[in-house]
Amino acid sequence: MSNPLVSGSMLKCSMGLTPSPLNVLPINRVMAQGPPAGNILDNKPMVNIVPFGLCRSVANPVVASATAAALGVLTPMPCVPATPAPWISTSRVLIGGSPMITKSSKCLCIWGGQISPMATPAVTVKVG
Repeated sequence: MSNPLVSGSMLKCSMGLTPSPLNVLPINRVMAQGPPAGNILDNKPMVNIVPFGLCRSVANPVVASATAAALGVLTPMPCVPATPAPWISTSRVLIGGSPMITKSSKCLCIWGGQISPMATPAVTVKVG
């Protein structure tokens, strides 16, 4: 049993420098302890998943270019999440016909980052 991810849950990226909140739009009309609960389709960059400060992945072309210009010294650049695939390691509970995302879920960025939850406000709710 794990806690559901809701709007306002804090996320971290393995290649980002700062955490950022998950934004879940209330289109599915399912709330968990107040805020809207998310499902695997809440993976849209700049809508659901906002930037994590600076990106340090050399797979990101902007970081690679800045690093090359700095003669090989890793130069983090502004994060622009690129998450085309839905969340993985989700619950069997469905929201709007899609599996609910939980504190054990992950979302992968094409630049090599793994986005995972740090904290969720829905601490008294558990899903299987």
